[in-house]
Amino acid sequence: MRLLLDESLPRRLRGYLPNHSVKTVVEMGWGGITNGKLLALAAGQFDCFLTADKNLPYQQNPATLPLSLVVLDARSNELSYPLPLVPRLEQTLINLSPCSFERVG
Repeated sequence: MRLLLDESLPRRLRGYLPNHSVKTVVEMGWGGITNGKLLALAAGQFDCFLTADKNLPYQQNPATLPLSLVVLDARSNELSYPLPLVPRLEQTLINLSPCSFERVG
């Protein structure tokens, strides 16, 4: 699966997702772009947007998302906190429907 890793998550997290093609927002040159525009840019190139932004589903209508959105709901965005969520994230990604919203954590 083609995943886009938000700025709100540690970029080292992608090393724990070896079964996927993972790019970061900064790597794509999209750092600082607001969520609506960022999701529109990502839609043609990625299957899923991974973020720690718990407010994003309230800022964007999950029913109209141009790609799937997964929020990693960890206490902090330091790597040691979202890392234990990776096995659940992998299961979520296996069952993820196109253009859907899921919360992991």
